[in-house]
Amino acid sequence: MQLDHVVIWVADPLKSAEWFIDVVGLQPVRVDLYAKGEAPFPSVRVNENSIIDLSPLADADAVNSMTKTGGSAGHPVNHICIDMGSREAYEALAERLAAQGVDTSARRVVTYGAKGNAPHAFYFQDLDGNVIEARYYD
Repeated sequence: MQLDHVVIWVADPLKSAEWFIDVVGLQPVRVDLYAKGEAPFPSVRVNENSIIDLSPLADADAVNSMTKTGGSAGHPVNHICIDMGSREAYEALAERLAAQGVDTSARRVVTYGAKGNAPHAFYFQDLDGNVIEARYYD
């Protein structure tokens, strides 16, 4: 079993996609189709098996109706975590975020995750206030 996707609510999916692509370094998925009105939302690829869907917050009521979730759509997620794959990639992300004025001061040392203990992690917010943790494993 593996994680397929995470859906986060965003005010402007195209602006968020651009930010996740340019600043975080993820790859676009269906961004062009969403821009043409041919897909309901864009996504960004974390790795070959996992994506983050950038769902328009304006669609929350329709999603509640479609999924019969009784009002759960549109609620914030505590955070999502991205394994950067290496310390170099982790540090490069911190530099890109700092260049954009994004606060990465929430730092942790030795934090547990899917692959066990990671030596370092930091948290930051995307354009809509979603919290993202970045980490790497030795």
